[in-house]
Amino acid sequence: MNRKETTKFLSNLLIHSRFSGMGKYWASEVSIDHFSSIKGGRVDFMQFEPQNQCSVGALEKGIFICYEIKSCKEDVYSGNGLNFYGEKNYIVTTMQCYKDILPSLNDGTFVKHLRDTNPESSMHFGILVAIPFMRDKYSEFEDPTPISDDISWRLEVIKPCNNGPRNKSITELLFCMVRSGH
Repeated sequence: MNRKETTKFLSNLLIHSRFSGMGKYWASEVSIDHFSSIKGGRVDFMQFEPQNQCSVGALEKGIFICYEIKSCKEDVYSGNGLNFYGEKNYIVTTMQCYKDILPSLNDGTFVKHLRDTNPESSMHFGILVAIPFMRDKYSEFEDPTPISDDISWRLEVIKPCNNGPRNKSITELLFCMVRSGH
């Protein structure tokens, strides 16, 4: 698969695995600070998870999760954004891409790149990787399976994300999600 097809594959996998079902609130291509003088960004996918839907207080305790789809190492470092505005943030990628960026994750150059390209982004992020069903992440790491529509896939957390602070209000982020129209 080429870069565009891989991005579409990962996007569809994310939608089917994380956003399907009742009570899922999400949007794609969410623009943040689009009309302000502050440099904004576009988040590939944003999800809102309320604590529950029984009270206003529970809604206000909800968290935002941002997902950035990255098909390859070049995509990660392209400058097209790793925009993390949520309490949780994930890069969604292939195992091969994860293996390619792993050295920069371990030596700190990835976090430096993130700070340089978007200082507003949260440093609290995890990584979700596409893995074939019936295969564990350790076997997949040793011998990555080429992306193909002939195989059933799932997303697996390969690097967990710890909750971090959110700098934008719940109202602003929900408005940005609604405005995206997706």
